[in-house]
Amino acid sequence: MMRGSMIPHDNTMANLLRPEQSTDWLHMDPWRVLRIQAEFVDGFGALAELGPAVSIFGSARVREEEQEYQDAVRMGRGVAERGIAVITGGGPGIMEAANRGAVDAGGKSVGLGIELPHEKGMNQWVDLGITFRYFFVRKTMFVKYSSGVIICPGGFGTLDEMFELLTLVQTHKIKSMPIVLFDTQYWRGLLDWVTGTLGKRGFISPLDPNLVVFTDDIDEAVGVASSAVH
Repeated sequence: MMRGSMIPHDNTMANLLRPEQSTDWLHMDPWRVLRIQAEFVDGFGALAELGPAVSIFGSARVREEEQEYQDAVRMGRGVAERGIAVITGGGPGIMEAANRGAVDAGGKSVGLGIELPHEKGMNQWVDLGITFRYFFVRKTMFVKYSSGVIICPGGFGTLDEMFELLTLVQTHKIKSMPIVLFDTQYWRGLLDWVTGTLGKRGFISPLDPNLVVFTDDIDEAVGVASSAVH
């Protein structure tokens, strides 16, 4: 109830219908919340009936003629042959290779992309693709809909996805998930630093390095990453 001087000069309906010349409201935080909410709804709706899936992470800068690309094709094919969907970031390089392998095997090929200035969009081997504005929404989809993960050589984006996943498992925010680091030579320096520096300082538990499996064997990588699918 409003009386006297508390009665406003305009009303809510008039404000709603008033022509708005400025678009500043599109960039305000309340509107961003709605965009974030919409991304979660779109992601959950698109992936809810996907079934069991394994995510394969890795560099977008790997070229088709490189061995890492061919390895990822075999991984994607191996996962799909087990009746498990393959999820990647939807971009080029290792992501494209894994999606390609899944399609070659007649499996489900999913790409969860991100809007970036230098990205070219979804690779041609993605059959179900979603592009996100926000990294944290995208990573939520990876974690929620993956039963296992294979992490191939990659840069900051790959490291970000890996460490966030390890943190969630370490802190029991999610149930334990098989995590494979493929290419032991590539990851050896990082493992030595984790065990030699973090471990010696007591910054991690002696059990934490056991959260991941290191391998150079593609069949083992696929088998470990798929092991939680019943």
